Amino acid sequence: MTIAIQDTTVRSPTNLALHGRIAKYGLLGLALLAYPLMASDFWIVQIGAQTLFMGTIALSLMWLGGYGGMVSLAQLTFAGVAAYMVAVFGVSNRPDISLGWEWWAAIPVALLIATAFATITGMLAARTEGIYTIMITLAIAVAFSLFCRQNYAIFNGFAGFAGLKPPSLFGLNLRAPLPFYYLSLAFAAAAYAGVVYVTRSTFGLALQAVRDNPRRMRAIGFNVYAHRVAAYAMSGLLAAVGGLLLAWFNGRISPGSIAAGPCINVLVMAVLGGMVHPVGPYVGALVFILLQNFAIDLIDPERFNLVIGVAFLIIVLASPDGLVGLWQRMTRRRSEGPSSQR
Repeated sequence: MTIAIQDTTVRSPTNLALHGRIAKYGLLGLALLAYPLMASDFWIVQIGAQTLFMGTIALSLMWLGGYGGMVSLAQLTFAGVAAYMVAVFGVSNRPDISLGWEWWAAIPVALLIATAFATITGMLAARTEGIYTIMITLAIAVAFSLFCRQNYAIFNGFAGFAGLKPPSLFGLNLRAPLPFYYLSLAFAAAAYAGVVYVTRSTFGLALQAVRDNPRRMRAIGFNVYAHRVAAYAMSGLLAAVGGLLLAWFNGRISPGSIAAGPCINVLVMAVLGGMVHPVGPYVGALVFILLQNFAIDLIDPERFNLVIGVAFLIIVLASPDGLVGLWQRMTRRRSEGPSSQR
């Protein structure tokens, strides 16, 4: 006689959600790893790698705005500080200015100085809120760009620095399309994982509480100002990593790369993707870069900002929390089915 044994294992919704999230991350990771094997050099570098490192810079803004409640327009400035410092301490086309340090010494110093610059900016901006924070960070961004333009002894004025190359590891040319893409992917994955981890830590949860109700957090003994300054420091490190990749991608850094226009573009990327999840800045960066590369084939290049502005308005009006928020709502409605509409 055959006895049928029924599986009575209980799978909780939490475990199912966790397994589903792991599967999604696994599929996304495989897709990102396989992408350059099926794409041309243009799509690997101009679209793929650029999306990853610009998304990382936008991620630093999303971290401040989404979890800290502070919107900063100086994130590209922090990236520019790192790029300039790696040119000053490393190797460039101006050996009379650059110190010629090895990459393993120049890169950590550049990241440290950019993080310190972001911390000082946070010490000034964290004392303000709302529009005043935006104006202070914009003023710092514009002032640094103008200072670099006018200073020739350290920043080489309007021309900036050229000849910036990523380090060569074990004879591997990291400036080649495939290695540079995987380098950008590694940094982006580390930045994303770092933000996700910190947001779930004690500091991250406290920062979100400061965002929601700073008066109550101050009343129960939390140092609101210190939390905000620490958030700026972390955002500066994230932006600095993206700044190194930006300098290696362009092979140069100049005041025009960190002017007011590009600084605002970072904000557009973050808002387009959504300020509600760390993946949002990368989605926004992808949309922005696709428009930047292909919109000029349909319209006058001088009207590119008009296209970006219209796309920005449409997405924000349709979904205040960006494309990621729109996707989440559509997925939720599809999973709920017709029964949710009764």
